[in-house]
Amino acid sequence: MTRFFELFVGLRYMRARRRNHFISFISVTSLIGIALGVMALITVLSVMNGFQSTLRDRILGVISDVTISGPLHHMAHWRSAERVAVKEKGVLAAAPYVRGEALLVHGRYSSGALIRGVIPDKEKAVSDIASHVTQGRLTRLRPGRFGIVLGRYLAWRLGATLGSRVLLVAPGGMVTPAGFLPRLRSFKVVGIFNVGMYEYDAGLALIDMKDAQALYRMGSDVSGVRLKLANIDRAPHVRRVLRTKLPAYDQVRDWSQEHANFFRALKIEKTVMFVILLLIVAVAAFNIVATLVMVVTDKRADIAILRTLGASPASVLVIFLVQGTLIGLFGTLLGVVTGVLLSLNVTTIVPFIEHVFHTHFLSANVYYISELPSHLRWQDVLHVAIASFLMSFLATVYPAWRAAKTQPAEALRYE
Repeated sequence: MTRFFELFVGLRYMRARRRNHFISFISVTSLIGIALGVMALITVLSVMNGFQSTLRDRILGVISDVTISGPLHHMAHWRSAERVAVKEKGVLAAAPYVRGEALLVHGRYSSGALIRGVIPDKEKAVSDIASHVTQGRLTRLRPGRFGIVLGRYLAWRLGATLGSRVLLVAPGGMVTPAGFLPRLRSFKVVGIFNVGMYEYDAGLALIDMKDAQALYRMGSDVSGVRLKLANIDRAPHVRRVLRTKLPAYDQVRDWSQEHANFFRALKIEKTVMFVILLLIVAVAAFNIVATLVMVVTDKRADIAILRTLGASPASVLVIFLVQGTLIGLFGTLLGVVTGVLLSLNVTTIVPFIEHVFHTHFLSANVYYISELPSHLRWQDVLHVAIASFLMSFLATVYPAWRAAKTQPAEALRYE
């Protein structure tokens, strides 16, 4: 029953009209500050999750979830490696590829490029490039036809369009009495893709795998096998399993290793933003300290009367802990609700604001992503709510302890 008494008195103090309206103002300010901080934290983390997911999807639209490659990008036993890989749990598809580098020339323009030899039908199963071909089709790559599919910016650099002829200069030419003769081959542009990542749109070109094998003198060998998984988060596990089943000289890498620095930077940036925005909640929590210190000063006589009626210092401590904790709890709940609603509606709210103010926050000419994405993770919401509530609770400890130390005789001396 004692605890119900303390809870009752703490709630009573929350609802009571105070003689000092400034204390009420700071209480409301503290609650609103916590709510705004929590709302900002949830919204920013959701937007950063959206950027990370969008960039990851675009990267994985070009690279594979898991890649098996031979030494020096030569693999003779690729068929057996493909059979082993597709039997592994979670592997949806596998496709061989040939990797090489070349200089592409069109008229008086030239540009270096990474050449990937693919089988169009199998490539569709392991990457999304086919769905990003804006002109032509990936299926126009056929053995012996010497067709090529260029990235959007690579085609722009070369001044090439659909149907243009580009000259591919491959390394490793021949030395003749007349001098060094590079290996040259004319290719017809049969497609142009745009995946939304400049790194690939400006430096990747696709040709048929058999044409690539002939161009780079690989015979029936390939550079490796690319895998598509049902769950990309299981890529590290699949990589470790395949390493035990494949020859030791084969290299097995997953998508997280291909761009390890990039994804690590995104994770660090998210952590830093969490800490920075948590300072907003900390400032509001410190306002709770100021509020309760003034409440304790304002209620010194009430505290003394409670003590003379038999209330223990622990009871007084709990009464003021309840009052400060409720401010933090209500502020956190309000921030969680508004933050979740804002995060779930960012994709509609931002276009509305852009329309009203006649502006565009993410110009497609500057940024890879022209829309503000959002991906709400309840784990982030839980972490933010717990951190906010704990900071609010800790902010109440000192004022409550100070109230518990109030001596009745001292408090009533001048009353």
